[in-house]
Amino acid sequence: MTDKKLTKDNPYFIDFPKRIKAIQKGMVKHGIDVYLGSRLRTMSWTLDAFCPWRSYIVIPPEGLPTAITFVIDAARVADDSWLDQDHILGYGPMGGQDQVSLLADLIKPYLKGGKGVVGMETGMGTYLPEGHLTLFEFVMLKAAMPKASFKNAHDIIDELAIIKDQGTINRFREASRIVDIGHRAIYDAIKDGGYRGMTETEVGGLAAYSMRKVGSEWEWSFTGGNEIASGYRTGLAAGACTPASRRKLKAGEPLMVDLHAMFRLGLGDHSHNYFLGKATRRQLWHAKNFVDLIKLCLKTYKPGITPTKLADEMLAFTEEGGFQDYMVPGFEHGIGMMGDEWRIGLNDGPFEYWTNPDHVYRKNEMLICAVQYACPEENIGFRYENPILITATGCEAMSKFPLSIDVV
Repeated sequence: MTDKKLTKDNPYFIDFPKRIKAIQKGMVKHGIDVYLGSRLRTMSWTLDAFCPWRSYIVIPPEGLPTAITFVIDAARVADDSWLDQDHILGYGPMGGQDQVSLLADLIKPYLKGGKGVVGMETGMGTYLPEGHLTLFEFVMLKAAMPKASFKNAHDIIDELAIIKDQGTINRFREASRIVDIGHRAIYDAIKDGGYRGMTETEVGGLAAYSMRKVGSEWEWSFTGGNEIASGYRTGLAAGACTPASRRKLKAGEPLMVDLHAMFRLGLGDHSHNYFLGKATRRQLWHAKNFVDLIKLCLKTYKPGITPTKLADEMLAFTEEGGFQDYMVPGFEHGIGMMGDEWRIGLNDGPFEYWTNPDHVYRKNEMLICAVQYACPEENIGFRYENPILITATGCEAMSKFPLSIDVV
């Protein structure tokens, strides 16, 4: 991302200093003297840089934050970030340069007499690289600052990140445009019998190449990059995680293509479904059920709806159509800048660190409309994922690829 210095007239501009000041205002409200961020979503939201190694950011009560990352990547992170090199440090196995020593040196100046409150990020997540502070890190930091108090404070950033600014929205739109180019490349490759002899991995690779050519920075998913499933694999566990295998595509079988792209840490995620060569009347019945449900789901998302209300309406529709047994009773997952992939809203529901089923959607929230349909006894399943923006009266689907299940 060498063109990092965006001006306010650029459609992808985000006012990161304004974000830091908003966090600092929240720190005052919650009695936090200094904030220690460690989650991947926090690094993306504050730095505007991809941090694949264990990384941290220390946010003082006023002024610029300082981030630390693995020493081999510090120069690149500084080059990508809006912060200068003096505020991106590298850690490593050297005297005084390990993570705990550097963090303690950054935090202590804001603790009067060694006393004060350090905001930290701990908890539980569903995907591996969430980045919560570990027990070992906490114990070591506590030993280095024995008079300090530590308080879980990630809700400060999570609350600020719920409503998306225009630059973030535009990044998601561009990432979705890139994903649509990937889908078009796959369709062109498999049509007219072109799928014969192809493998799932080849499908994923063709999509990745086409999206990279137009600017995608990463196939961002933690579940195998581009997820491709054919035949019986489309119906496995509702088809919710299918890294491409070496399985060859076959006539008469379904094919699910779930593509991911990243543009300036904004994420594109869209699934499209096919039948290869031919489809039976029963397969087409399943397909119509699924497409009708997605159309209704997209019409239902709007301000004021909750995950529970939407799920109730969708499940009632599936019961009326006689295909409720094939549906997973969930229709969304969270989405934000890189690393913010799962939970929607704040940690204020009946289950710790899961989406509150009564979360009320507001204008300019974003989520992934995510629906799985699985009939494993018939070796068939479909998936739909698409980032959507809650608008004043409904929602905007970011991917514009046609909503259909195509026989190719």
